[in-house]
Amino acid sequence: MAGGGGGGVSPLGPAPPMWYHRDLSRAAAEELLARAGRDGSFLVRDSESVSGAYALCVLFQKHVHTYRILPDDEGFLAVQTSQGVQPKRFKTLPELVSLYLQPNQGLVTTLLYAVDREETAVTDDRDYSDGEDEKPPLPPRSASTSTPPGPETPTESTTAANGLSTISHEYLKGSYALDLEAVKQGASSLPHLNKTLVASCKRLNGEVDKVLSGLEILSKVFDQQSAFMVTKMIQQSVNQGGDQELENLVTKLAILKDLLSSIEKKALKALQDMSLSSPCSPPPFSMRHSKAIPVQAFEVKLDVYLAELTKIGKSQKYTLSVDVEGGRLVVMKKVKDNQEDWTTFTHDKIRQLIKSQRVQNKLGIVFEKEKDKSQRKDFIFASAKKREAFCQLLQLMKNKHSNQDEPDMISIFIGTWNMGSVPSPKSVASWVLCRGLGKTLDEMTVTIPHDLYVFGSQENSVCDREWVESLRAVLKEQTELDYKPIAVQTLWSIKLAVLVKPEHENRISHVGMSSVKTGIANTLGNKGAVGVSFMFNGTSFGFVNCHLTSGNEKIARRNQNYLDILRLLSLGDKQLSSFDISLRFTHLFWLGDLNYRLDMDIQEILNYINRKEFEPLLKVDQLNLEREKNKVFLRFAEEEISFPPTYRYERGSRDTYVWQKQKATGMRTNVPSWCDRILWKSYPETHIVCNSYGCTDDIVTSDHSPVFGTFEVGVTSQFVSKKGLPKSSEQAYIEFESIEAIVKTASRTKFFIEFYSTCLEEFKKSYENDSQSSDNVNFLRVGWSNKQLTTLKPLLSEIEYLQDQHLLLTVKSVDGYESYGECVLALKSMIGSTAQQFHTYLSHRGEETGNIRGSMRVRVPAERMGTRERLYEWISVDQDETSGPKGKSTTVSRVGHEYVKQSVVRKQLGELGKVNEEGEKNCKEENAARSKQDTPDGDSSIGKNSFNNPAYYILEGVPHPSAAELLSSPTSPTAPPVKAPPSSAGARTKPPPAASGPTHSRRTVSGHPARGVSEESSSEDDGGAALAGAALAGAQSGGIGGTVGSTLNRPPPDFPPPPLPKGALETAAEAQLSKPRALYPDLAEVRIPPAGPAGPLALGDGFRRGAAGALDDQSCSVLQMAKTLSESEFPGQPPRAPSAPPPVRVPTIGILDACRTFPPRNPIPESIAEDMPEEALWGSSSSSLSVGESSVGEWLQRLGLERYEQGLLHNGWDDLEFLSDITEEDLEEAGVLDPAHKQILLESLRQQQQQK
Repeated sequence: MAGGGGGGVSPLGPAPPMWYHRDLSRAAAEELLARAGRDGSFLVRDSESVSGAYALCVLFQKHVHTYRILPDDEGFLAVQTSQGVQPKRFKTLPELVSLYLQPNQGLVTTLLYAVDREETAVTDDRDYSDGEDEKPPLPPRSASTSTPPGPETPTESTTAANGLSTISHEYLKGSYALDLEAVKQGASSLPHLNKTLVASCKRLNGEVDKVLSGLEILSKVFDQQSAFMVTKMIQQSVNQGGDQELENLVTKLAILKDLLSSIEKKALKALQDMSLSSPCSPPPFSMRHSKAIPVQAFEVKLDVYLAELTKIGKSQKYTLSVDVEGGRLVVMKKVKDNQEDWTTFTHDKIRQLIKSQRVQNKLGIVFEKEKDKSQRKDFIFASAKKREAFCQLLQLMKNKHSNQDEPDMISIFIGTWNMGSVPSPKSVASWVLCRGLGKTLDEMTVTIPHDLYVFGSQENSVCDREWVESLRAVLKEQTELDYKPIAVQTLWSIKLAVLVKPEHENRISHVGMSSVKTGIANTLGNKGAVGVSFMFNGTSFGFVNCHLTSGNEKIARRNQNYLDILRLLSLGDKQLSSFDISLRFTHLFWLGDLNYRLDMDIQEILNYINRKEFEPLLKVDQLNLEREKNKVFLRFAEEEISFPPTYRYERGSRDTYVWQKQKATGMRTNVPSWCDRILWKSYPETHIVCNSYGCTDDIVTSDHSPVFGTFEVGVTSQFVSKKGLPKSSEQAYIEFESIEAIVKTASRTKFFIEFYSTCLEEFKKSYENDSQSSDNVNFLRVGWSNKQLTTLKPLLSEIEYLQDQHLLLTVKSVDGYESYGECVLALKSMIGSTAQQFHTYLSHRGEETGNIRGSMRVRVPAERMGTRERLYEWISVDQDETSGPKGKSTTVSRVGHEYVKQSVVRKQLGELGKVNEEGEKNCKEENAARSKQDTPDGDSSIGKNSFNNPAYYILEGVPHPSAAELLSSPTSPTAPPVKAPPSSAGARTKPPPAASGPTHSRRTVSGHPARGVSEESSSEDDGGAALAGAALAGAQSGGIGGTVGSTLNRPPPDFPPPPLPKGALETAAEAQLSKPRALYPDLAEVRIPPAGPAGPLALGDGFRRGAAGALDDQSCSVLQMAKTLSESEFPGQPPRAPSAPPPVRVPTIGILDACRTFPPRNPIPESIAEDMPEEALWGSSSSSLSVGESSVGEWLQRLGLERYEQGLLHNGWDDLEFLSDITEEDLEEAGVLDPAHKQILLESLRQQQQQK
């Protein structure tokens, strides 16, 4: 309950009035008022922006007006007024509301109709009614003994703060008079004040003691002078008390200040002296005692093509031996008479690993030969699991022998287990080694230690110290390393323990812990969540372990549990209080017994399990269904489930599910279900790959099986600039041209944007929006022009630093300072000299509340452009093959928040190479690999979110009747939507120019292409929109605006694409010079109203170049199927990892005229699409693309070097305009190894450039 009152009087009066809705969300309040529907309807809720304040919400003319009610220093309440207006003060809320029930009191309307809260009947809704717990477990009798102190639950921490406040109040009310009397009688001290201060500082005293104890050893080693004082103070603190306690605290603080200010200098001097006397220092203790990794050998076959076989019977069998400790890879070829031909490559000679996306057990290795020449060989492994093991070992070898001081990537083990209130067995080795069922690690890699181990447990009856020590013992036995516990958080029997490799202990900082109760009436801790957060160098991590409400039918209760935890768990940076925990961390992992069940007849479930057919069961999994409706875990990811349900087994066996239990109320059914889950959510353009996800099959003490998952996660270091702080001439800038947001609200207030980032010294605010419009009462479009948006100055200007940074945005109202939606943007794609477009969704309190788009750039001075390749970018995915993966992909893992695909892919002038990840969601197999992270396009069975209605299109400038017609087509049951076909994601690429510093030709990551210029995409939108849908979404406007008039823009995230009309491909192919026919006759006549005063968002020149109208790059994803299906694999040379797709020049009567979704505003002067294969448009199977008057093939033919055409096209160099940016290294990768030929090609390109 919010707010304190003046003089001990509750601000709510004797009993909370029915119009007071406590912590009701802003969106829910608007919904209740809209349902009431009468002017003057009102309610009061807690303010979301100010603790202890309230919000008075009033409905008038279908709009919701919000007034803040703030308490003053004396506890009186008043409605916030304009400057200079004297507020009216009240002791209680009912008194305040009673005044505004009278007319003419300054509100937009008189308060007339109270909207009462919906009282939920208190039922015996026990979480243990299904037999999961016979009785709710009692809370632990003693506090955790093995954990560092951390914040309690939000409720408890608030109580603590209020407790200190109470101590001070008590002194001022009572003891103050006693001290005054003592002073009057001549006393020279204030004993009662001293007691008050001692009580207030009690926790501080304990914290200082712990800090001094931790620094005692350091002081003895480096600063013997202060060591004596530290030891003395620690001894005194044990026996201190009475009047001396406060004096000792002040002395300890002084000693601590002196020690902290001098210890680093003294340690540096001591280490310098040691280095002079002992030049060869021994390896760190943890490294000396870590288990050596044995040499591992892999039997493979060389993948060769018939044209490359020089003689019949040539051997293709090889053995690849990985020596991690020695940093070598031995490639051994078996020849006749048992002889062997072998070659050794050191770790620095292995340039790149390229995973085949189509053939899951195929891997390309690029070796560096003499004179900087490279050679690629493709190998076929025994299985996909063997390939992954080989890649992990090589990455480990690279990491071990890297000259970098800090890691680029770490490995994380995450486990969750409902222990069933009984102690664990003696050995849980199979759990920590990921052995069992599902996606497991190869035996060659299971014993490689992970950097972090995170253990979540529920119904854990073991005390904290014993539990942690048992986990450490298991890890010690398996890895020979002494893992350090960095945090253990407990709520009754829900525990979360995080252990770290000894070598990383000093890289962990800012550890935080919290818990939330969601048991009966949110007061019992038998259900709820515990959380731990920390920084690993420069990367923030959050971990949540929860136990949600049980029972097959209690889906809504579980959903509410999740939302309560999301809102109340107090973790991470306190400055980010405007954001829920799903946006506070670079990587957030959510694990536990989520208790979602299967909605299917028990016998059918058992039959599917016996046949190991899990796909039908996953379709009725309650968690998957709720996620598809965007009810919970918005934009979280989960690896594909390929293991049987983990609940409810017969204890002592894994052969039998116990699904019936006799209760006093009758027979209770618990169908087998995947209750135990691991999900995650990461910032965009970060690296994370799930390498395993399964359950054990040999731990049988509980009715749940332990679940495990392992992750490869990219991390950043605490960046230190080699050039120091930037001068004014070397300062980087984050500049916005314009921003537009659509928010779901009935309010008509003004808005501003707050910007948060670790690269900013403090958060920044924009001015109020200068454009605002709405054609529907439930939605509001607001816009900010350049003059309303502040320019941001990052702390450091190096590109290596900025490309790892993210920007958090929150759209807040001017009236209540409450957030209407938050989002996160990656700066990596925005770096460049021209403005780039972004478009992503807004969310608040776990619900999608709108979307936001705009134009921005990150300007980096040339002096700060140097960067390097990360370890995780060393592995790429081969995307030039003819189709998507066969079966379930083991490498594709969706990263973080999805963006709507950018509307433009531009030529980068002096920028970093960016990576196009078009079509990541296109194929069904990849969607399965992400395991329903997002709603499948066009699935009419899925519940629609708030944007799947005509209102969105109304706000985008489409007349209401046409919008209704538009939406009737996609949702029509007679026209099922078409699933997007697989596309060749990397076949069309534009490499970066040489001027951009170090090239990024291989900026891809293991498991999926690195997110780059067109990375900001949601998987609903990633190349999956049909042709007509794309034309609706952004033809000639790019989805962000155009040069003239208003525009019909793409639907927001989660909107299914319209169905592809029969013969759409033929329509495009036959268009040519004849009069085009409309694919959607009912849309051909849609009139686009002129732009309002604010106009559409402005676009940078880079947006318009190469394609008039700048058709959204996803618009040809369906047509690209023709190219995808006919494209042949090019052997022998490594493909260029995509940087950004080049534009393809095509005749001006292309797909825009063919579709005729609406008339073009301007004549089309040159090309129409940045990423449109000509073969797809015109049905040609030729590899040469038309480029003005001359194609790449014709150019090479004139030079007599046509032999290189296939290699250049294969690596994406299919446009003469972009060939002007090619470098010698790029030519080598395309197969041009002859120095004379390279010179001829480069000279020819230079001459062409001069002629322009």
